[in-house]
Amino acid sequence: MENNIVQTAGSAGESIAFGIGVTMPAILILGFDLEVWRVTMVAVLGGLLGILMMIPLRRVLIKEQHGFLKYPEGTACAEVLKAGASAESRAVANEHAVVKVSETDDSALQGGKIISIGFLLGFVYKSLMDVFYFWKPEPEKVFSDTTLKGGSVALENNPALLGVGYIIGPYISSIMLAGGVLSYLVIIPMIKYFGAGIPTPVAPELTNTIDKMSPGAIRGAYVLYIGAGAVATAGIISLFRSLPTIWHGLKSGLSDLRGGQAGDGDEAAPRTDRDLPMKYVVIGVLALMAAIMLAPQLGLSVFSNPIVSFLGAILIIVLGFLFVTVSSRLTGEVGSSSNPISGMTVATLLITCLVFLALGWTAPDPYFVTALSIGGIVCIAASNGGTTSQDLKTGFLVGSTPRKQQIAILVGALASALILGPLLIVLNESKTYYQKVDPTKFAAVTVSENQLSRDGGEGLRGEKAGGKFASDAATYHVWHNTDPKIGQPGKYLIDMQGKPAYFVDPTINGVIKEVKEEVNGKTETIQLERYDAPKATLMSYIIKGILSQELPWGLVLIGAMIAIMLELTGAPALAFAVGLYLPLSTSAPIFVGGMIRWAVDQYLKRKFAHQNLTEEQLIAETDKSNGVLLASGYIAGAAVAGILFAVFAFLPTLEAIQNSFKEWAKTGNPFYAGEGADWLALIPFLVISILLYLVGRDLFLSGKKSGE
Repeated sequence: MENNIVQTAGSAGESIAFGIGVTMPAILILGFDLEVWRVTMVAVLGGLLGILMMIPLRRVLIKEQHGFLKYPEGTACAEVLKAGASAESRAVANEHAVVKVSETDDSALQGGKIISIGFLLGFVYKSLMDVFYFWKPEPEKVFSDTTLKGGSVALENNPALLGVGYIIGPYISSIMLAGGVLSYLVIIPMIKYFGAGIPTPVAPELTNTIDKMSPGAIRGAYVLYIGAGAVATAGIISLFRSLPTIWHGLKSGLSDLRGGQAGDGDEAAPRTDRDLPMKYVVIGVLALMAAIMLAPQLGLSVFSNPIVSFLGAILIIVLGFLFVTVSSRLTGEVGSSSNPISGMTVATLLITCLVFLALGWTAPDPYFVTALSIGGIVCIAASNGGTTSQDLKTGFLVGSTPRKQQIAILVGALASALILGPLLIVLNESKTYYQKVDPTKFAAVTVSENQLSRDGGEGLRGEKAGGKFASDAATYHVWHNTDPKIGQPGKYLIDMQGKPAYFVDPTINGVIKEVKEEVNGKTETIQLERYDAPKATLMSYIIKGILSQELPWGLVLIGAMIAIMLELTGAPALAFAVGLYLPLSTSAPIFVGGMIRWAVDQYLKRKFAHQNLTEEQLIAETDKSNGVLLASGYIAGAAVAGILFAVFAFLPTLEAIQNSFKEWAKTGNPFYAGEGADWLALIPFLVISILLYLVGRDLFLSGKKSGE
């Protein structure tokens, strides 16, 4: 339980980092600055809000739907924790269990062995693939003939996704794959077929004709909008279908405000069912709402515009609760790896910008920033709500006290947000490039004083040039251009005559990829280090598209109709919409894991047929199979490897090692490059898949069984 508290406190960082990365770089594309206080406020408010809004849902989603909502990552963490615990620790964790020490120690030893092997395999597999380039990370087949031109299939070579599929089972993984099949083998080929003869780009694509676009480009330009519409609609439908259970959970929590049992530390309640008191949750949400309305950095200050401030806060609370609920439920169904947080963020921005449009709030400054702040807070809240659900599921399985976990993740979220906000600013400024403006292109442009940025809304903001122009001692004003008709949107330094002097190109989503410079008397092309944020680009398109009335609503509504059609057939629309939105390569390994689970479950059903078990008892038995332990190890090992490599990627030594191995792989490794690489790269994935099946069937690593 102590280890679980530590893990819970540290888990918030990943979800907050994801939320910041998905939303905040969009502000650069919209033509504004990444300000440290703005990013930090969004991270803090979103992180804390997601946790607080999840607390009233814990009993409903974690406890009462145990067995139905799997929470694969949470289950994996629980298996790892239980495998490493002594019999005494397990007895304390489960106060009502009768633990036979000798049997439990044998079981724990074998379980720990299987998880350790799975962890090692997941870690080594991920290392060999991502650092040493031993095989292609995403084998793909693109159909180029006329029968299915534009169609493609791919598989992400990821043991973690294989493990997630095994834990969530065949039903949901099949529904997800069906969504991906519709996207990559139906919609994209249809767009390619009908658009091949059109000689000009088709909106919202602005540059390339459909005939010249790859399947990935078609997905980014068209299918993502369809998927976002499907996710938003399916999420809203799922919320309405869940209202009775949500209301039941809220009632049990709100009874605390009237002196009831729920969560107030009442010693009559089991230790494992005590939440943070509801009065503190309500006070916390109200305090965050006040902070939202007072912070000028978010564009929602009550002192600037009380109506915008109040409405923005209401939108954050309502949409935050909506998507925290959807995210928490969805992580239980398909896992955090497949939780479409960016789709929920798109839905948030759609609703927010439509409200702004209806009220006539369409000016880029300040409404672009205001809309993005709302979307960013809701995005991080939804992401952290899902993470909190996984943590609470782990706690539920190992016998932790929910209240202590909730306090731990609140502290962890606050600490992470305070670090991640400034870290993003440092990352963005590290490779910022200053380019002198061609005066002929801006000859007709004179920036007036009321268009210039101000410090805290007061005096004009002053800034000096940097980079190779750092020797320029002049101080310039700052102008954020949001109109592409004038010139490249972004940040400009303006001289005292109101003329643009420098264009400031950021590191994240920078548009200047290479420059020509004099090196030792020769003109050389220098590649600039740039970090692309494609999801943030989509967010900027949503904001700009709606407020400028240029959004492709037809595509969004197609996705909405797909979700409604699925609901009418009785199929789980949300899981299908997730598959439609995510790359097929993500759904494919999850499906493989689900099919392995199906094959193992068929064996276990025959094995336990003579015991006349109920459906629930049979599910409980299959959930305890050795395959679940190995899958948990796969998830943990691959996740730890991914985190370590992300941290070490900033070290020049590791980067040099990776580059040398990549160059070798491109020329001398048939598993990575060449005509047969896509097929050969499937062999390692096939090996760990077969191993998962053998362990699940007790044909390998079965060990000594209790009572045998």
